[in-house]
Amino acid sequence: MTPDKYVPHRYAGASGDFNPIHIDPEFAKAVGLPGNILHGLYAMAQVARANVAAADGDPRALRRLSVQFRGMGFPEQEITVSGEVKEMRDGRAFVDTVAEQSGNQIIRNAEAELELG
Repeated sequence: MTPDKYVPHRYAGASGDFNPIHIDPEFAKAVGLPGNILHGLYAMAQVARANVAAADGDPRALRRLSVQFRGMGFPEQEITVSGEVKEMRDGRAFVDTVAEQSGNQIIRNAEAELELG
């Protein structure tokens, strides 16, 4: 999916995180960033969304999610989430997941635990 340029503004309103590095491109540049950046929790939400989709769209299937924030995400650049089932146990899948933009892993070492069935 590709977040539009207004996603950081909408997410700031939803989350209450109005840090200007997310919503003000000029401020972000003034502090050394290439532009405003996505909220890390927004990227995490995309990882959660992808894992729920892999579990037939049932949000109750996502029993646990842990992530490591490892890079900056940017609006108007496609986010690709991919995963690999590392283990199946007791009706649950343990999925190693990565989110990236333009080859930059913005989330890695993420593990989702999905209850299947």
